[in-house]
Amino acid sequence: METFLVVAGLIFLLVVFMYNTLISKKNQVDTIYAGLDAVLKKRHDLLPNLVASVQEYMVHESITLEKITELRTKAMTHSLDSRETIALEKQLSSMLGNLMVAVENYPTLKANENFLHLQATLSEVEEQISAARRAYNQSVNDYNNAIEMFPTNFMAGFMHLERKEVFSIPERERSSVDVKNLFQK
Repeated sequence: METFLVVAGLIFLLVVFMYNTLISKKNQVDTIYAGLDAVLKKRHDLLPNLVASVQEYMVHESITLEKITELRTKAMTHSLDSRETIALEKQLSSMLGNLMVAVENYPTLKANENFLHLQATLSEVEEQISAARRAYNQSVNDYNNAIEMFPTNFMAGFMHLERKEVFSIPERERSSVDVKNLFQK
């Protein structure tokens, strides 16, 4: 009788251990998936806003430089009378002064800096996604092993646990992000 109780107690402990292990692995997969989902949402929210801000600055910088070039070209023509030349030079000086003040006060407000920031952010977000995918796939692998290996496969069958899919990358996403297309939207 005593041997029967010891064996029954060991079997009960084994069942509890297997149940808790399976639940722990299932919850780990769900938690890591939530982290991956958050990073993917960050990419979807962040990229269009970064591209839009770079585009806006490019337009601002382009308009300013085009206006200065136009004024300079006009100023170099010799068909202007003295009053027109003075007015044009005042306008050109004002535009150049504003451009210099803007560059001195906001040295980081250059399209080049914005592109570098965009590039660094793209790289950082992609690295975060890659790390989250690896963690998710590893947890799915552990979970799938647990529900398919003996003896936990019997317990998983009773609990109706099913295999989870790893996060694989669709073929179209294996290519680099086409930032040029993002700028054309």
